Amino acid sequence: MNIGVDAAALGMSNAVTAHTADVNSGYWNPAGLLKVEDKQIALMHASYFANIAQYDYAAFAMPIDQRSAFGISVIRFGVDDILNTTQLIDSEGNIDYNRISLFSAADYGVTLSYARSLPLDGLNYGINAKVIRRIIGDFANSWGFGFDIGLQYQTKNDWQIGLMLRDITTTYNVWQIDEEEFQTIKDAVPGENQELPEITEITAPKAQLGFAKKFTIRYDYTIQAAVNLNMQFAQTNDIISSEIVSIDPAVGFEAGYIDLVYLRAGVGNFQNLREIDNSTRVGFQPNIGLGFKYKGIQVDYALTDIGDQSAALYSNIFSLKVDLGIFRR
Repeated sequence: MNIGVDAAALGMSNAVTAHTADVNSGYWNPAGLLKVEDKQIALMHASYFANIAQYDYAAFAMPIDQRSAFGISVIRFGVDDILNTTQLIDSEGNIDYNRISLFSAADYGVTLSYARSLPLDGLNYGINAKVIRRIIGDFANSWGFGFDIGLQYQTKNDWQIGLMLRDITTTYNVWQIDEEEFQTIKDAVPGENQELPEITEITAPKAQLGFAKKFTIRYDYTIQAAVNLNMQFAQTNDIISSEIVSIDPAVGFEAGYIDLVYLRAGVGNFQNLREIDNSTRVGFQPNIGLGFKYKGIQVDYALTDIGDQSAALYSNIFSLKVDLGIFRR
C-alpha cells in the first residue's frame, strides 16, 4: 500500500497530495475525487525483481452530486508459482520431485473512498476505508482494516494545499496460521526449531503534506510544480529524522502542451544509507515520465529510480485512465 499508483504520479516522485484530481485520488488523497466530472476508470501494471513480483491496480470513481463523489480501488502485489519443496523428501529419505507443488504469496488492498466539499469555498475532504488481505499459500492468511483522511484547499490565487493522514486509526493485520502446514516447514529442515511468528501486524499512522501550483505559459504550455513532505512519527533513516517525526521530501514537475502531451520529472525518497564499509551516504530516487491524453483517454509511462540511486525498487510502469463519458458523446 506504500508503493504508489498511477504512472503520472510516480513520474513526479509521488508529489501529488495537493493537486491530485482524478480517479487515482482514492489512493493519493480522496478529497481530490471531487474534481472528477464523470465516471472514470484507471488500470496499472508493474513488474519488480526481474518480473518475479507483479503489481496490479484498478480503480473506479464517479461524482454522486455537485458536492460529493465516490471511488473504489483494488491493489494486488504478488509472487506466483513459488516452489513448495517441504515434501520433496519422503518418509524413507528419498527425493521425489513429483511431491513439489506451487503456491502464491500475495497482498490485496481494497479501498472505498468518499469525498465531500465543505462550506468554506475551496476546501474539500475525503475518507478512505481500507481492507487488507494477505495470503501465503496454505500456510497463513490475514485480514486488516484501516482508515485514511484527506484534505485539499485551493486558494484564490490558485495555490493548492493537500494533507493526507494515512492509517489514522492505526491499521491492524491479524494472521491465521495453519499449524499443520507450518509443521511441514518446521520439520523440513532438521534441527531448526522454528516457533510460530507473531499473529498481529501494526501499521502506524503517517502524514503527507503537499503544495502545488500550475503556471500557464502563452496559453498552450503549462507547468505543474509540486512539493510533498512525507512524515512518519518515529525515528527512521529519512534525511530529516528525530524521535518525534521523520520527514522525506519529494519534488515533482509536469510540463504540458495543449492538454495533450506531458513530460514529468521528480526526485524523492531521500534516505541516509549505510554502506558495507560502514560509511554513510544520502540516497535519493529520481523518476521521469511521459503522458499522452486524447479525448478522455490517457496513457502514462514512468521510469522509477533512474540510475539505481536509492534503495527503492526500480521499474518501468504503465497506466491507463479512461473518462467513460466519451462513450456517450
